[in-house]
Amino acid sequence: MSSVTLEEPVQKDSAVSPQITKSKKREEREQILAKFHKENLKWSNVDWVVLLWMIGIHVGAVAAFFFISWQAIVTCLVLHWATASIGICLGFHRYMSHKSFKLKAPAEFFVLLCGVLSGEGSPLTWAATHRLHHQKSDKDGDPHSPFEGTWWSHILWLFVYRSKEINDKFAEHYIPDFKDRPMIQFFEKTYPLWLVASGFAMFGAGYAMGGNYMGWSMLLWGLCARMAFVYNSTWFVNSATHLWGYRNYETTDQSKNLWWVAIVAYGEGWHNNHHAHPSVAPAGHRKWEFDITWWSIKLLRAVGLAYDVNDRIPERNATPEVDPEPGKNGIVVKS
Repeated sequence: MSSVTLEEPVQKDSAVSPQITKSKKREEREQILAKFHKENLKWSNVDWVVLLWMIGIHVGAVAAFFFISWQAIVTCLVLHWATASIGICLGFHRYMSHKSFKLKAPAEFFVLLCGVLSGEGSPLTWAATHRLHHQKSDKDGDPHSPFEGTWWSHILWLFVYRSKEINDKFAEHYIPDFKDRPMIQFFEKTYPLWLVASGFAMFGAGYAMGGNYMGWSMLLWGLCARMAFVYNSTWFVNSATHLWGYRNYETTDQSKNLWWVAIVAYGEGWHNNHHAHPSVAPAGHRKWEFDITWWSIKLLRAVGLAYDVNDRIPERNATPEVDPEPGKNGIVVKS
């Protein structure tokens, strides 16, 4: 499978010079990239909704230890796998960002729902941001490089406010192949509602089982603790796997393979493998590099819900799949 290529839209007005169109697109892209720079993180430009949400989730995660029940802990573990491995790793990442395989409609709906319930952002925003990361990995414009600061790459980058207009343009430039799909648009428009509804569902289910204590137990473990664990396991991919570990492939960024991140992030810790060959569905390229998310992809393929799966494991020290120059690391963005 080839790397994802973002083509410019066909110019319908023949009177408009292609050079002018390209210049406008390039200018728009530069404006978008500027919004991801670290200097944008200042009190006058904080995304307060995201900041307060993150504080609330992490406070709730701590409070969960005062409302322990085995039912809530089991719910937390099951939802952790469903939202992190199926929703984020399989859905937003390997399916949307890199198009490593295709999904039939029922599987696509479930996978996207799991991704939305992770609370890591809407499908288009997540996938577009990840494509930008590959384009600019560890270079100027990378939205979360640890070389801009470890805490910046782990969490602080999330708190920069970007307007809806910028986010819409961001999707047009970086994920046009998905942005107009009806199912994607459905989850884009209903994203916050799913998070609120899941909170009420957790509390309601717990209350039905055992009153207020169980209600709070299910809410705090099934929503807050689970989300806090998923957030940080994903963020470790952004930070830790660009700082520590070993490399199977020579890439121009500092991506590395880190075994303990592969455990907590369901296979995503084999990050150097992924940056060298982003369209390959399995992230583990050596026998010992286990990849739980890949097991789920194989299961979906076995039952006919996933197809056109790129399962080609590259040879040792194989040349990276795409030209690893700035702007061509993981996806090619034509200007």
